[in-house]
Amino acid sequence: MVQTYVLAFCFFVLSMVQSVAAPAADQPLKPYLLGYRGAGTLETKLPEVKAALEQKGFQVVGEFSPYPGAAVLVVTSDALKAAAAKSAFGAYGAVVRVSVTVAGKELQVAATNPRYYAAAYRLKDDLGDVAAAVEQAIGKTAEFGSKNGFSTSDLRKYHYMMMMPYFTDPVKLATYPSQDEALAAVEAGLAAKKGGAGKVYRLDLPGKKESVIGVSLSQGDGADAAIMKIIDIAELKHTPHLPYEVVVSDGTVYMLHGKFRIALDFPDLTMGTFMKISGAPSAIEEKLKAAVKK
Repeated sequence: MVQTYVLAFCFFVLSMVQSVAAPAADQPLKPYLLGYRGAGTLETKLPEVKAALEQKGFQVVGEFSPYPGAAVLVVTSDALKAAAAKSAFGAYGAVVRVSVTVAGKELQVAATNPRYYAAAYRLKDDLGDVAAAVEQAIGKTAEFGSKNGFSTSDLRKYHYMMMMPYFTDPVKLATYPSQDEALAAVEAGLAAKKGGAGKVYRLDLPGKKESVIGVSLSQGDGADAAIMKIIDIAELKHTPHLPYEVVVSDGTVYMLHGKFRIALDFPDLTMGTFMKISGAPSAIEEKLKAAVKK
């Protein structure tokens, strides 16, 4: 009889622990992490953020200013590269983008949320340890970018709405006989600023014929500044949306469809605002095709 009561008590305690732990494990994910928010200058804060990231084991692979008052650092780590190499098209998730933005009379430091993008890019690792390191580096105070957030399962099958593209519907920009030839063509096109596109960074995944290359866009409807002026209008700035990227995998150059990539970073975007940049997805595709083809 005593043994029966003990077992019943153990099951009760276990059920209570699981009921408490479950919500934390299933906590909705949002695209961005908010760090420092307050007074200061971009010129002073940017090197502070960079140093803090490096102290947490991140390596800066790229840096650019898409428009005045905004700077973006692109970082990676051994853990990010290892996780990315294990998944199909994992290169999209091999970096974290961290920004310092002048927003009115204050500075905002923000970063892409590794947990959110690990799910959206269907990585095999949830990048929890990477997220914790980013949060410590920027002094996380909140998550933002989506009012309600998304579950991991919803992100792994995310699309903006019916008939819109999924992660598994990328745009094929060009194909070459080998990975080396593809990379050489992309590097040459970006160096020549074809289509107004320029190189921000390049990261080659270890042990895999796959690379991700960040691209700045300065011309037309798809230009970074033109798009962000219309859609980045919330109080908390979504600057880490940039830069756009292409992935070169086994000789073929891909980009995420604009209707997926933009919506994933701005999931609460209204259809009315989305229509104001209706030409952006095709414009981005046009510019990137011009940049990566011989």
